[in-house]
Amino acid sequence: MRQDRIFEALAARFGGLWRHADFRLLWASLTITHFGGQFTLLALPLAAALLLNASPLQMGILTAFEALPFALFGLFAGVLVDRSRKLPLIIAADVARGAALMLIPCAAWLGFLSMPMLYAVAFLAGTGGVVGWAAYQVLMTERVGRENLIEANAKIALSESGAQLIGPGIAGVAIQWLTAPVAILFDALSFFASAWLLRGIAPSDRDRPRRAADGSSIWREIADGLRSIWHNEVLRSIAWSVALWNLLRHMYMAIVILYATRVLELSAGAIGAAWMGGGVGCIAASAIATRVNRRHGMGSVMLGGLFLTGLAWGLIGLVRAGSVATPLGLAFGIFAFDLGGTLFFINYLTLRQALTPDHLLGRVTSTMIFLTVAIAPLGSLLGGALGGWIGLRQTIWIIAGCGILLGLLLIRVSPLPGLRRLP
Repeated sequence: MRQDRIFEALAARFGGLWRHADFRLLWASLTITHFGGQFTLLALPLAAALLLNASPLQMGILTAFEALPFALFGLFAGVLVDRSRKLPLIIAADVARGAALMLIPCAAWLGFLSMPMLYAVAFLAGTGGVVGWAAYQVLMTERVGRENLIEANAKIALSESGAQLIGPGIAGVAIQWLTAPVAILFDALSFFASAWLLRGIAPSDRDRPRRAADGSSIWREIADGLRSIWHNEVLRSIAWSVALWNLLRHMYMAIVILYATRVLELSAGAIGAAWMGGGVGCIAASAIATRVNRRHGMGSVMLGGLFLTGLAWGLIGLVRAGSVATPLGLAFGIFAFDLGGTLFFINYLTLRQALTPDHLLGRVTSTMIFLTVAIAPLGSLLGGALGGWIGLRQTIWIIAGCGILLGLLLIRVSPLPGLRRLP
């Protein structure tokens, strides 16, 4: 097959995990869905803003519905992942998300697209993401081994960077020419393609369910995941710091598309082009992560990346409207945000996977996702409410100030600055 020849060429030229068949298919699956995700990332809020004339509060509610499944089902998803074979779970989650997204173009074509419809799809797609993303990370750890996690996460970050570099531009043009609902159709098809591709991964004993030998209840297994995080100083510190950062990030996500369309007066194509700056930031972070970790230490790089995201929000809030430089200014702010965020999350994912025993991987992964995203819906609602009350630009400035203060606080109180290398 053509894809096999491509992977063989990569393996021969670059070596490393490119020689690992399971990793290649997992990487290809994630890459496809990352590219598809760029369409929905822009098209879903643009459908609300441009087609349905959504208010800032309605945009906040939409973003909250995307994050709500992580708060409602995150803890249970971890137990489900540990008690199930991961590969069928990932395939089922991909098919479910594709089917949910298909509802939007169908509703648009039939003439009953509405904000409640967008809320429902955002919630259903988010529910698939809760299960699918946790299962992906556990399966990746089981198949490539802990000693290869940094390389695996860097390669995945690089593919996501490529998607962010190319995808938003294509998505912006597709939205402008074909409308947002049609653009979302491409994301739905990407999930179906991912599910088909994953069928090529052979079953393995390493993917076996890991239900507790003592027949523990679901609540006992959830408690085990929470206890494992609580008794690890590094994971505990990361959990509360990322939770606060996600509160701010969802405040920003709730209003940034409205800010770009109504304050900066940018078209869908210009917004897509500006969002490509995030891809450049991710690629830069992936390229320098190993080197800066070696020089400055994992913990310092993580906190430096988090601090940089606060500065980036400030840059985005300073962009002026009505100029040829407006898209460039927005693109530079998004570049800085994704550079800092990717430096943080490459190390965060690696630490979380490396510090967790095999039998707890599913529970700790989902529990960390729950702890770090549980208050995000409140951030979305707060961002939407503030945007409607005091203005979109003023709300972004508040988010930026809080992000900078959070970075300075963590430098003082977090154990991460003392963490030089992977334990």
